[in-house]
Amino acid sequence: MRQARKLEILNFIDSLGQAHGEIKEAMEKRQMASAQAMLAECQDFAVELGNAIEETEGEDCVTVSHVERYCETLFRVYEELNGQMQADALGNRKEVFDSNKAYKILKKSLLKVENSLKNDIKIRREAVFFPYKASMWDSLESVYLAAKEDPDCDAYCVPIPYFDLNADHSFGTMHYEGGEFPKNIEITDWQTYSLEERKPDMIFIHNPYDEWNHVTSVHPRFYARNLKQFTNQLVYIPYFILGDIKADDPDREGKIEGMKHFCFTPGIIYADKVIVQSEDMRRIYIDEYLKVAKEAGLAESREKLEEKILGLGSPKVDKVYNVARENCEVPEKWMGILKRQDGEWKKVIFYNTGVSTLLAHGEKWVNKVENVLEIFKENKDRAALIWRPHPLIEETMKSMRPELLLKYQAIKERYRDEAWGIYDDTADLDRAIALSDIYYGDGSSVIQLFQQIGKPVMKQSIDAIYEIGSNYQGVSLL
Repeated sequence: MRQARKLEILNFIDSLGQAHGEIKEAMEKRQMASAQAMLAECQDFAVELGNAIEETEGEDCVTVSHVERYCETLFRVYEELNGQMQADALGNRKEVFDSNKAYKILKKSLLKVENSLKNDIKIRREAVFFPYKASMWDSLESVYLAAKEDPDCDAYCVPIPYFDLNADHSFGTMHYEGGEFPKNIEITDWQTYSLEERKPDMIFIHNPYDEWNHVTSVHPRFYARNLKQFTNQLVYIPYFILGDIKADDPDREGKIEGMKHFCFTPGIIYADKVIVQSEDMRRIYIDEYLKVAKEAGLAESREKLEEKILGLGSPKVDKVYNVARENCEVPEKWMGILKRQDGEWKKVIFYNTGVSTLLAHGEKWVNKVENVLEIFKENKDRAALIWRPHPLIEETMKSMRPELLLKYQAIKERYRDEAWGIYDDTADLDRAIALSDIYYGDGSSVIQLFQQIGKPVMKQSIDAIYEIGSNYQGVSLL
């Protein structure tokens, strides 16, 4: 039984106990008809209560049998009141019915129902996960799978729709990626899962931005402030991993300046718990949140944030550790690119292009991407390229850099048509990481995943044209 439902029934039982006191008072005042009417109402309520318990726990539940005996007690008291009513009708003021004893009998019988409800019925929790992009599901997956394995928890994955935002911030095209999740994840339709009816014990989200985003927006129904109304535990886990910033880092302040915008968002403001990647990052989130809250005139205590923000690690790391090249399902057409004619693997390059670098460098970034692809095309017999652009690249261009869109799309389509490399726009980031030998590209949270599993990383320089053939910190792409 769900905790919320159990509390409802306990409150129901408390109301019946209060009714017993009113029945006792009526009997003492010789208002026997009124007492009988209240006993009949208690009987109706008890039947309803028994049905509610049976609906979730089954008719063999021991608590149902206690409810049945309570109903029998109500009926017995009701019938015994008839004797007192007959005596009163004959003018016989002698007590033939002990109202205090009847009250104690009812109280004892109802107490057995209450104790059985508390002790014999286990609490079942309900956890619902609201991802929006399938490629970001790895930030929640290990938590979801653990919840599914818990015998006392019902876990639901409910992918939610999101919208592209037009230049005027109005909603554009709606997207839904429920069909792109891993095969082992059972999907629940967002249109059939009722928050109002189910009131889940825990809600997990990985989108923190809500109306603060300038490129996309999840459906407003699933904004954090709305979800908070339907649960006692709203949990936000970032879909990204940042580079850890140590206390003794000489560029600590500069690095914090570059990421502090992540520390104060609607997802964090409304969440009951925030799970970040490390204890060092936790300290930064708390400090930066407090700074913004103070500037905004919000009364936030450090003690409250210490309990709210936890450095327990990222599920994304759990996922990447559990995926190996030999266990991946690889499309057949990919294998012809990844391997040489003799069957040996080429050096596989994970090429990542990101939104932040696009916004910072504009056309220069587009030219860099084009140049990189040309160099790898010339060296396709030596290295295999898996190009995974950030999933919001084109939406960002449409909204914030529309003058670059056509040129970028032409580069992308040429690459896909020539098919000498892999264009990976699937939701399975971890497969691409497992297949790759080295990371190359823009700064990204994906870098942290490569570093976690000990694979080399090389960031692309917008200004350097021939860096691909060079050796950088012992790393060579070709």
